[in-house]
Amino acid sequence: MFIRAVDEGLERLLRGALPLAEDVGDIAFEPPTSNWSATLSRLTVNLFLYDVTRSSHVAQAPVRRISEDGINQRRAPQPMIQLGYLVSAWAGSPRDEHQLLGDVLNRLAPMSELPAEYVPANMNSRISLSVGDDEHNRLREIWGAAGGQLKASFTMQVIVAADAVDWIEEAPSVTSLASSAVPRPRS
Repeated sequence: MFIRAVDEGLERLLRGALPLAEDVGDIAFEPPTSNWSATLSRLTVNLFLYDVTRSSHVAQAPVRRISEDGINQRRAPQPMIQLGYLVSAWAGSPRDEHQLLGDVLNRLAPMSELPAEYVPANMNSRISLSVGDDEHNRLREIWGAAGGQLKASFTMQVIVAADAVDWIEEAPSVTSLASSAVPRPRS
């Protein structure tokens, strides 16, 4: 579910920042294959998720909350996951594609985190963003593996906490200690 939430947040960000209204263009998440690209007839920004790995970032700290029933709950640290996106722009001409890709890059490059207004309400994690080289994959290899034709694009790495550990009821807090110790006689 956290991957879908990241996708939704990125789409809302790009639609608002470009602006790319739904009646003007699309935000897509499909593999950029030649069959897929042949079906396009509108401006499209594609965010192809090509890599999902555990991140080396420290796991998110344990969290506490009070449930809707008034029960104290806690959640163990969530593992951090790195998502690798191949970002490309599709338009009628290479010049239009370069303009659109540049606009996307201008919006994403300065951000180190998805702004809170674009993070879905059900997310319990910050969504870190970085644009640039993927140290494990090269663009040419990603395009080749997707079966598409190499074109202008960039990679974006997203780090987010996985929604992997359930909430559990917390033990009641200790409010007082009762002593049952019997004093020893003095010798």
